Amino acid sequence: MDKAQFSSPWMPYLLLMPQMLIIAIFFLWPAAEAIRSSFFLEDPFFGKATFVGIDNYRDALTGSDYQRTAWFTALFTILVALISLGLGLMFAVSADRVLRGQSTYKTLLMWVYAIAPPVAGLIGVMLFDQHIGPLVDFAALFGWDMRIGVNYWDTGTAMIIVATWKQIPYNFIFFLSGLQSIPSSVKEAASIDCRSEFRRFWTITFPLLAPTSFFLLILNITYAMFETFGTIDLIVKDQPGNSPVTLVYKVYRDGFRGNDLGGSSAQSVILMLIVLALTIVQFRLIERRVHYN
Repeated sequence: MDKAQFSSPWMPYLLLMPQMLIIAIFFLWPAAEAIRSSFFLEDPFFGKATFVGIDNYRDALTGSDYQRTAWFTALFTILVALISLGLGLMFAVSADRVLRGQSTYKTLLMWVYAIAPPVAGLIGVMLFDQHIGPLVDFAALFGWDMRIGVNYWDTGTAMIIVATWKQIPYNFIFFLSGLQSIPSSVKEAASIDCRSEFRRFWTITFPLLAPTSFFLLILNITYAMFETFGTIDLIVKDQPGNSPVTLVYKVYRDGFRGNDLGGSSAQSVILMLIVLALTIVQFRLIERRVHYN
């Protein structure tokens, strides 16, 4: 393979410089500042900082509020990722079988993805409103008195439903593309070898979607942990302080509303380490089971 030739040995570095500057300014510098700030108790008004060592980390990890938020974040992430992946795959399989009106069916399933997270949160607030919310009335038919903003788990359920609804179209697009990329000859051979449609899907079709599923698993975990901030903010913004929130939202609430800059910085560093550990686990353990064709 021929290597690219440059007239100057500095040219490759000059071409990489804009991207490296963006990474340094918007990623490395904030991360380094968060790590530095996590060891100090800072005055948000006068800028005075007192070195406290690992006290911010100790207070965060031993606090009952932080532990409760961490457990809810884990539950929220698992449910949002798995339910949105499952429903996205189910809709993709259904769309792949549609012969007539296929474009209309795809459009109806994908348009939700164009909605911004804050708008999705606003729609969720309306759907779960105590007075006019249709989903609250629907739950009442089964004897469930949903009290969003009052009951901890009712509010958490609303957050999970809205976040999942927002992510389903994204998974649907990728799963449908993966299904349509499977050669028709493979599908025909599978239908001959295995009459059971359910068994044919799990033994032949789904393994061929393994790379797509792994890619979407990572993105859905990232989405549930970080990109649901706008949705959660709209749902719990005007509610009591005991409403369920994720770790990312707690960093924002403690830092910008509670003015605890050192504590929120320590929480952000802990979250950074959690994401790093999850990434290592995903690529070291899960990716080994993925076969790329």
